[in-house]
Amino acid sequence: MVTGTSLAVPGAWARRPSAAVCTAVAASLTALLANVPLVYIFVRAVEAGVERYADLVFSAQTWWLTSRSLLLVLGVLGLALPVAVTLAWLVTRTDLPGRRVLAVVAALPLVFPSYVAALAWVSVWGPRGLAQKALAPLGVELLPAWAYGYPGAWLVLSLFTYPYAYLLVVAALRSVDPAAEEAARSLGKKRWVVFFTTVLPQLKAAIFSGSLLIALYTLSDFGAVSIVRFNTFTLSIYNAYQGLFDRSTAASLATVLVAVTIVLIATEGWLSSRLRPWRRKPTRPPRRVRLGRWKPLALTGVFALLTVNLVTPLVVIVFWAARALALGNPVGAAAEAAVRSLGVAGVTAVVAVLLSLPVSIWSVRGGSRLAGLAQRASYSGYALPGLVIALALVFFATRLTPALYQTATLLVFAYVVRFLPEAISATTASLRALAPGFEEAARSLGNGSWAVLRTVTLPLIRPGLLAGGGLVFLTTMKELPATLILRPTGFDTLSVRVWTAASEGIYSQAALPSLILVLVAAVPVFFLIVRPVLMERS
Repeated sequence: MVTGTSLAVPGAWARRPSAAVCTAVAASLTALLANVPLVYIFVRAVEAGVERYADLVFSAQTWWLTSRSLLLVLGVLGLALPVAVTLAWLVTRTDLPGRRVLAVVAALPLVFPSYVAALAWVSVWGPRGLAQKALAPLGVELLPAWAYGYPGAWLVLSLFTYPYAYLLVVAALRSVDPAAEEAARSLGKKRWVVFFTTVLPQLKAAIFSGSLLIALYTLSDFGAVSIVRFNTFTLSIYNAYQGLFDRSTAASLATVLVAVTIVLIATEGWLSSRLRPWRRKPTRPPRRVRLGRWKPLALTGVFALLTVNLVTPLVVIVFWAARALALGNPVGAAAEAAVRSLGVAGVTAVVAVLLSLPVSIWSVRGGSRLAGLAQRASYSGYALPGLVIALALVFFATRLTPALYQTATLLVFAYVVRFLPEAISATTASLRALAPGFEEAARSLGNGSWAVLRTVTLPLIRPGLLAGGGLVFLTTMKELPATLILRPTGFDTLSVRVWTAASEGIYSQAALPSLILVLVAAVPVFFLIVRPVLMERS
């Protein structure tokens, strides 16, 4: 009889030296390859001399970029977190009408890449956008330029990144035992006091994790800030490399961006480590809060938010797409870009899942510190924005492997480094949920290690492999800066066509690839991210 959860079984694993050595070697090579961009970007930055590197890093321009980037991060967190927590509370703890449907719909802004959201935003609220044209009969000739610069970047990134925290807070609220808040209510405390003193402290872990995801997304964003013309680290690095051909400056700024990213990750880890443990498993569902006279206001607020960040961008994209077709814009170019996007995303997903197997098997079944180190080292891609990975690989390829420069192989490699942690997380979780007794029983029947892997392990963890591959596929489809820098000449993907047309203000040419990208992204977003979280205990 097989019982218990999956634990590392180093004794059984060590009795199969050939499989153990092959797995360890494959996992170690994967970890080393994942860290090539991180190592090389620092090597390239100091190549021109430590003194010049120090001058660039500690210059007034760098501090100015740092302050602007962090100011944007703080502003986005200041708006996205309250929106996320409020929405999560409304759909999980209140009698809000249609809360189950709204719970799903509220997470769907994830299907919009930041550059598509920014495209829709400026095409409506720009100085001569659709809103100005609608108001022209009233004498409005020009709208203020608040759609651009910091206000535009702040609003776009806030309204389209809050789902990262929202989904985590929803899951946390559904796992919190309501006994503590009910006890507080029995002492005569008002409901809002109970929320801030009893419920909110139990959500800190989810809020901190969501804040980190939002902060890293904002810090590494390139598409939205380039379209709304707000200069941050990513835009300055791209301009230094593409516009000025100054690779030393680009590499130096990239190291600063990496350092800021590592500080954010360390800060979140420190804050999370200081949290007190809370009882998690609820014994019964919580009583729903009756909104009463606040119900119409709550519904109005939710519908207004969803209109701004879901309905409006979708309607705008469809409008421009229809106009493009009416003007005779060819569909073939968008279809060709879609085929390329689907192709590289599919290859990346397969490669990432294959590479995740030795890393996950060694860390879960091996049980050694070295295996754990290899797994953690493979996560370095999450500490590197796509732009930094692309620059590092450009420097690496032009110096050491020029045959790979501007090839689809190098582009897929960049994607794999960037999104490999997503595949490893899914594969590791599936292996930990698989009791090792199943594999041991198969071996006791005389099956070799590779036969057990093929006939027992892989079929049983297939849902996790598919989920990891789907997530890698989704994020690869939306990746922009790495694609812009590393793509072969003439190799336009959907993201490249959207950004190129939007940056030139040709919205009709950006609409068709935007619509295709959103529709393709909607399926994995719903089934892999939204549905598992929101359908649980609904």
